[in-house]
Amino acid sequence: MSVSTAKKVLKIEAEGLLQLSRKAGASFDKAVKLILKSKGRVVVTGMGKSGLVGQKIAATLSSTGTPALFLSPAEALHGDMGKASRGDVVLALSNSGETDELKTLLPLLKRMGCRVVLFTGSLHSSMARMSDIVVDVGVKKEACPLRLAPTASTTAALAMGDALAVALMEAQGFTEKDFALFHPAGELGRRLHLRVADIMRKGSAVPKVPLSASFRKIVREINAKRVGSTCVVGPGLKLKGIIVDGDLRRALLKDSDIRHWNASNLRSPRPTTIHPEALLAQALQMMEEKTIFQLIVVDARNRPVGLVHLHDLLGRGRVKIV
Repeated sequence: MSVSTAKKVLKIEAEGLLQLSRKAGASFDKAVKLILKSKGRVVVTGMGKSGLVGQKIAATLSSTGTPALFLSPAEALHGDMGKASRGDVVLALSNSGETDELKTLLPLLKRMGCRVVLFTGSLHSSMARMSDIVVDVGVKKEACPLRLAPTASTTAALAMGDALAVALMEAQGFTEKDFALFHPAGELGRRLHLRVADIMRKGSAVPKVPLSASFRKIVREINAKRVGSTCVVGPGLKLKGIIVDGDLRRALLKDSDIRHWNASNLRSPRPTTIHPEALLAQALQMMEEKTIFQLIVVDARNRPVGLVHLHDLLGRGRVKIV
């Protein structure tokens, strides 16, 4: 019985989100542009369950590059109005659009010079008439069998808040480096503030073959070091290129006779490199921009002294921070 109830609830909420995806239109776009143009913060407000959803939306906005705070309507009406100021954008949440505290608060905030974006399921409500932009987050029905407890409606508001945060992230060009600055205590944040030298594979863990290395030797080295590539070095151990798994596959498709292949004619001669003192945030950005999974770490004489793989940055490689 409980499992069937769970499936019914999840189906109702999933259908509500599917309907919501069709509602993200012109009003949503206007809300994004309004926030981008604003020189203030996003002040999120809502009562009860909508307030709890609003706190999460405010936290998500703040952590992804859009300054935001949550303002309790009840507290605002009893002294906390000063948390908002001229130029802020107020994001109000009310499924009914008739929340008494918000109906009192919104005109006061507008008088202060704030603009109001409303997430609601009632486009013709009192609060809708008070707002500058109204975003429809309505659902056909709640998952609650009594239709009293907000369930699907709060899920919809939360999802639209996530959509708003992500749209603002993309518009502002928010990157992994920015994420690290906003999340210095998180695992990814801690890693991205480290130097490449702190986690790079070094010594015998760095795959290397000479220019004369045969196809078989190259395959053995790549297989042994398990990073999907190998450096190619020349006289003085200076870097002369890189060979990745894809280079081997393409060579075999071109000519299956491996006697024709060696490191000199299989290598990519100008691999992307990084210095040991560079930040991991820079390494991650370089990998993303060039769509690669590893960077060769070179010293001042262009000798490979290490290698950093994407999995090392994310903590899934063999090299761990201790």
